[in-house]
Amino acid sequence: MERTNLATLEIAGKAQIGTESEAEVTFPTYVEAVTAFGESLLAKSPRTRTNYLSALNRFREFLVSLGWQPDAIRTDIFPPEILEQFYTWLLKINGRERRSTAVAYVSEVRAFFRFLDRRRWLRPDLSYEHMKDGLRELIGRLHYKTPRVDDAIALIVTTAKNHPIGPNDGRTLAQRLELLRDRAILTTLYATGMRREELSHLNRTDIQDGRVDEGLVTGKGGKERVVFFDEASLTAIRAYLAARNDTYLPLFLRHDAGRGKAGLHGERWRLSPQSIWGVVKKYSRLANVNATTHHLRHLKARVLLNNGAQLSEVQDILGHASPETTKKIYAPYTKQHLREAFDRFSLSAEDIARRARRTPDAE
Repeated sequence: MERTNLATLEIAGKAQIGTESEAEVTFPTYVEAVTAFGESLLAKSPRTRTNYLSALNRFREFLVSLGWQPDAIRTDIFPPEILEQFYTWLLKINGRERRSTAVAYVSEVRAFFRFLDRRRWLRPDLSYEHMKDGLRELIGRLHYKTPRVDDAIALIVTTAKNHPIGPNDGRTLAQRLELLRDRAILTTLYATGMRREELSHLNRTDIQDGRVDEGLVTGKGGKERVVFFDEASLTAIRAYLAARNDTYLPLFLRHDAGRGKAGLHGERWRLSPQSIWGVVKKYSRLANVNATTHHLRHLKARVLLNNGAQLSEVQDILGHASPETTKKIYAPYTKQHLREAFDRFSLSAEDIARRARRTPDAE
């Protein structure tokens, strides 16, 4: 099996070398591509970046098992079934990998191939979508683990709200601004259910400095959606912007001493998604709660569902592209509503039998 795979890769590589010289395309080696991919992950959380790179290390082991040198092979030699082969290899090696672990590794390596596809670093006749379809057929459907979000996650928001603000003098201005900013960030993450990347890209003009209760953001896949603010988040935003007393465009700014020059419209001071993640981690430690930005998003969804919102409504509020995503993740939270519907609309066998006896014979 492995020799056949190796031969397939060699043939693909030789075929591509000929076309490359004609089109003057330069393809990186696997190691070079991984380095470039790693740089593209700088906005991700440290844990996410570690998970991706760990999965790519396993993929490197897989390539070595096929007799390839990762620092020499080019990205244009990968055949369409390479992800499927990686998955089966993970399942086979000494029985060490559970199916869920293998799926997790492959999902993270998939992101790498999506990156290669965007850079046009795959062979011309190969697309990421084609590779993904083949992998989906092999793996099949998996049960999505429902996020268990405790009410204690809300303590992150209240901890920031109750944190004392120092005196309003020049010596503590930066600390005051950071605290007011962090309060606005945490209340907004919970109120809107936004992703940290979406929040990072938000401009003050998007919500008219906190005077309107909805705004347009660009979410995953470059898709626009409307997000809704409550009075608590808008109040926190207005307090933060009033204390800033500037006209910089980004809604949330850096206030540390090493931020350098503001740049055009304050763009160089825009708070990054990674820094927003850091704000949540800071107050989760203070609240003695283990949480990330996504936990606040999950908490918002759970509260909405438990108070009667429909899955389709939560899908639109959270900006899920597919209703299946919302259903897989959050359907268990609607169990109580299903129970109520079951009790309200069910009839006993005796009730149905009595109704049948009252119905005259068709003859």
